[in-house]
Amino acid sequence: MTEPHTPQTVNSTAFREAMSRIATAVHLVTTDGASGRAGATVSAMCSVTDDPATILVCINRESRLNAAIRDNGCFCLSTLGPEHEEVSNTFAGRGEQEMERRFDGLAFETMNSGAPALRDARLNVDCRLDQAIEAGTHTVFFGRVTDIRLNDEGRSLLYVHRAYASA
Repeated sequence: MTEPHTPQTVNSTAFREAMSRIATAVHLVTTDGASGRAGATVSAMCSVTDDPATILVCINRESRLNAAIRDNGCFCLSTLGPEHEEVSNTFAGRGEQEMERRFDGLAFETMNSGAPALRDARLNVDCRLDQAIEAGTHTVFFGRVTDIRLNDEGRSLLYVHRAYASA
């Protein structure tokens, strides 16, 4: 008879180092509505299904964006290009700008859901909040896609080894 498998615990530092070696596209997730406008840089997103079209994004529970998505019931994912490094840094909280000031000087367009979309992003995916699941320090938000705008087909901004790249 075999022994039952006991899961091993991996420390968060080792896990973060391992994840830093996976190249991921950089996105801006934004929302607007009764709880106001908010946004953050994210790399943790993926498609879930195409019928109905659904994506997920993972947002830290302590982020203002987390509460705003819950309250506003919508979000937009804007995929960034190499020219958006400063936008990525600003919405990642580097520079300590207040949330509303992060939007200054950028061109946004309001999507069907009411969420702002970065106009010159590679693409915009507009979503209505469908479901939220707590997972450790983050919430996994499932968004039902209500609109897609395919913009510039140029290179996308990537993040790997704790630095920007593009492809």
